[in-house]
Amino acid sequence: MSRKYKFHNKEGFYFVSFATVYWIDVFVRMHYFDILVANLDYCRKNKGLEIYAWCIMPSHVHLIIRAVDGNPDILLGRFKEHISKQMQAELQSNIQESRRDWMLPMFREAGSKSSNVKQGQFWQHHNKPIELYSHHVTMQKLDYIHNNPVVAGFVSQAEHWRYSSAMDYYGGKGMLEIDLLI
Repeated sequence: MSRKYKFHNKEGFYFVSFATVYWIDVFVRMHYFDILVANLDYCRKNKGLEIYAWCIMPSHVHLIIRAVDGNPDILLGRFKEHISKQMQAELQSNIQESRRDWMLPMFREAGSKSSNVKQGQFWQHHNKPIELYSHHVTMQKLDYIHNNPVVAGFVSQAEHWRYSSAMDYYGGKGMLEIDLLI
């Protein structure tokens, strides 16, 4: 893994992005979004993950986070591993899921290419952490996160995307409790 994809300052605030393998649009059903939100909430309440901004898109996730215990790489790795197992089990058991017959083999194929994956691989391995070292960079990433669904054409205003912290920054209350940056 390239050095540019590491958490150098373990106590720092970071913008991270991670995507499903092959950019598969898994998160298109409310139930799958809700699983991811519940797991973010669990990590926030029980694992020391401070969440300042978030957005779930169909194939990827953006976060601004800080790890209280100075272990962002470990915390994020365990989060991704848990979601990977949970989502693949959910897809396998959901006989109503019309896409499972092609998604699950794709996850298995991706996993077969990686020596450290025992089952299917759900997420791409990297997180692309960017340390938020200034107010300008922080605001740039916050704007990027919240406008991602607008740019993708899903909503016309950032605060209308349900699976994002944009509503919290526009004076409302979103689905996930967060720590505001401003």
